[in-house]
Amino acid sequence: MTTYQKSNDALGIANRGNPAESGLCTLCRSDCQGRCEVWASCLKGRELLYPRDFGSTVAGAQNTAPAGLSYNALRIMGPCYGAHEAPPSAAKGDALFTEVSLETSFGAKKITKCRAPYMAGALGSTFIAAKYWDAMAAGCAICGIPIVIGENVVGVDRASEIKKSRIVKSPEMDRRLDSYLRYHDGYGAAIVQLNVEDTRNGVAEYIAEKYGDKVIIELKWGQGAKNIGGEIQVKDIEYADFLKNRGYLVDPDCSKAEVREAYKNHSIDGFARHSRLGYTNLSSWGEVRENFLKQVKYLRGLGYERISLKTGAYGMEPLALALRLATEAGLDLLTIDGAGGGTGMSPWDMMEHWGVPSILLHAKAYEYANILAAAGHKVVDISFAGGFAKSSSIFKGLALGSPFVKLICMGRGLMIPGFLGSNIEGVLKPANKAKVNGNWDSLPASVSAHGSTAEEIFAAYYDVQKKVGAKAMKEIPYGAIAMWGMLDKLSAGLQQLMAGARKFKLSAIDRYDIAAANRETAKETGLPFVTELGDETAKNILREKF
Repeated sequence: MTTYQKSNDALGIANRGNPAESGLCTLCRSDCQGRCEVWASCLKGRELLYPRDFGSTVAGAQNTAPAGLSYNALRIMGPCYGAHEAPPSAAKGDALFTEVSLETSFGAKKITKCRAPYMAGALGSTFIAAKYWDAMAAGCAICGIPIVIGENVVGVDRASEIKKSRIVKSPEMDRRLDSYLRYHDGYGAAIVQLNVEDTRNGVAEYIAEKYGDKVIIELKWGQGAKNIGGEIQVKDIEYADFLKNRGYLVDPDCSKAEVREAYKNHSIDGFARHSRLGYTNLSSWGEVRENFLKQVKYLRGLGYERISLKTGAYGMEPLALALRLATEAGLDLLTIDGAGGGTGMSPWDMMEHWGVPSILLHAKAYEYANILAAAGHKVVDISFAGGFAKSSSIFKGLALGSPFVKLICMGRGLMIPGFLGSNIEGVLKPANKAKVNGNWDSLPASVSAHGSTAEEIFAAYYDVQKKVGAKAMKEIPYGAIAMWGMLDKLSAGLQQLMAGARKFKLSAIDRYDIAAANRETAKETGLPFVTELGDETAKNILREKF
């Protein structure tokens, strides 16, 4: 099993817990006092691209090929001359990495533009998503990237109303959409996900009638964290009763007398709410196709111009089916989520052992997309998800799936700014503490070292103020400022890597920009081993007479 560094003295960062492939702790806490790389980037932005204490230090990297198969076993390559999609300054030899364009877009007919190739993965009915949604939604909107409202948000909303099996009122769904659309300026999009219960409850109809084409609707097949439906845990039995009456599985069954007695005597202190598995009534891929195309047709009839699909870390047949049907139905985006973890309450043993690891799933997705393209089909635009949190892994994902991959989807990495900013806001604005779900009573040393006001603490403060204006700045959640800083660091790092590869637009990135650091990775991804990329051209240079 591959292990990853817990601390980095050059950057002055450390993980509280054991780091996963993404560099994030395996258990990320909303009350964390720091300081992993993402956490620190929320405060100081692109400063985290460089070793600390310049002028009094030198730094050396542990630049070795890691064992096993992961995105860390890919190397980013680049020539020493030339430029692709170059700016005018390149003709004079004056090109800078800051001239690299990160804008991207996706869509079949109605194109959705994004300022950078990131999207926030589905944040659904988990309470932590609800708590920090305003900060994350505002951050994604002002940064111009999409965010996905995950499954079951309507179903678990105690203030929602269902009449004749149709949602007619959902304050929580309205809050989530409105908090994003309030700052939306034409870049990015709000995406609402449907699972089995959402479909039965008429969520698509509710959204279509109230928000129209402002929203992308997403069908959900699964995710990388688990191969069953979504779960949340509730502590009070009244809420458990509510969810059971809504039609969910509640485990243990709160309607049983012995369970209620156990709860009364504190031997049971919580209940898990589970969603249904999809397509359990179908037995062949042909039936899935028929059902899927029928569902897409129905959604189009409701007025949805943009429809996406989310699939998880299933095996090869479901992966091929997702690509085939998303392409055949003319969908706008297909998110393919590798087995890299989860933002919700997935069973831990399942997260550890279920599904196809991200790099293997994504490599096969590229192979299968190529088969469709070779047959003359316009392949659906793709987003890769599963363990991304660094500029380098984002570049590698875009290159591995080029030219089909337009976005990299992140979950936990884009939640951390919401946590950190909200904790700081709760201290600096005590009246807001409950509203923003701040966890701290005072600033920890890891934050106060940067200052005592928001203007001092957040390197991105004045960038955000320039974007939204001084008046609106008074209402911007601090978590949104933190997200701007973190994404600015990611973007600067991505620009540097792209400039090093001599690629000045995202569309110029291709698979020749990466190579495998070990033979097993080369075999499984179809990429050349690091010393084989360009080897024949190199030998021809030496053979040529001089």
